[in-house]
Amino acid sequence: MSWKIHKRLIIAAFMVAMPLWAAAQHRFLEHSELSLEIGGMSYIGDLNNQKLFVKPNLAYGAGFRYCFDDRWSLKIGGAYGHIEGGNPDAIAMRNLSFKSYVWEASARAEFNFLPYGFSDVQWRFSPYLYAGVGLMGFNPKAKYTNPETGQEEWVELRPLCTEGQGTTQYEERTPYSLVQVMIPFGMGLRVSPNRWLQVYVEYGVRATFTDYLDDVSTTYVGGDLLRTTEGGELAARMADRSAELEGGKLNAVGIKRGDDSLDDWYTYMNVSVSISLDVMIGWMFPKRCNIR
Repeated sequence: MSWKIHKRLIIAAFMVAMPLWAAAQHRFLEHSELSLEIGGMSYIGDLNNQKLFVKPNLAYGAGFRYCFDDRWSLKIGGAYGHIEGGNPDAIAMRNLSFKSYVWEASARAEFNFLPYGFSDVQWRFSPYLYAGVGLMGFNPKAKYTNPETGQEEWVELRPLCTEGQGTTQYEERTPYSLVQVMIPFGMGLRVSPNRWLQVYVEYGVRATFTDYLDDVSTTYVGGDLLRTTEGGELAARMADRSAELEGGKLNAVGIKRGDDSLDDWYTYMNVSVSISLDVMIGWMFPKRCNIR
């Protein structure tokens, strides 16, 4: 086959591929959204008696969403916030508390109950469900009054191994990882004021696979053991704070400190605003796209 025939075939293939590529690009942009969100995170675990939305703290995030059709979409996103907990009246006056930052990154599928956005009958709103998989990071801290300076300090709890992690007496208790797999799931309502703007209001739960978001899980191991670890006296003080309460006393070794039968979870409630990607490009390059 001569070069001229090869050349003609290449040109023909290029001419066929270009419109297909342009159409695919247009569809991708038209079905894609970028979003910003703001809301609150709240912790569910040993230090809040399993209530669903206690002490919410500010959280915010961003994401990318691709809508396959009027029912299904995929969202990839991340968020950052804080959680906290503490209940001095629970389980023998433990007087334990904590706070922690939380970051998360996830991919999730979303299902609209009503045909939305790309069908002949387009609803301006739809309730939806979502579920996916992701990673989250945390680092529990507690407030401590330094006896030498009299100043309050925030102390990282994981390095102190407050439940005997890493000791020969409790070999089954290993230091927990500060990065965990989590399963996000929840529900929401999406509203479309116009074709390029979407508003989402949602409530979600993050199921984690750790019982240490709050650094509380099993039993007290006693100050004598903890004083022999790298954490020393500080570890002993932070592990059992019952004596700081009026009339309180230290707990005996083996007394229940937390409930290791349930992992800790957290919730994320937010409002987000999404803008269609093709419209954003139209704003940036007005000669390329016409905003309807």
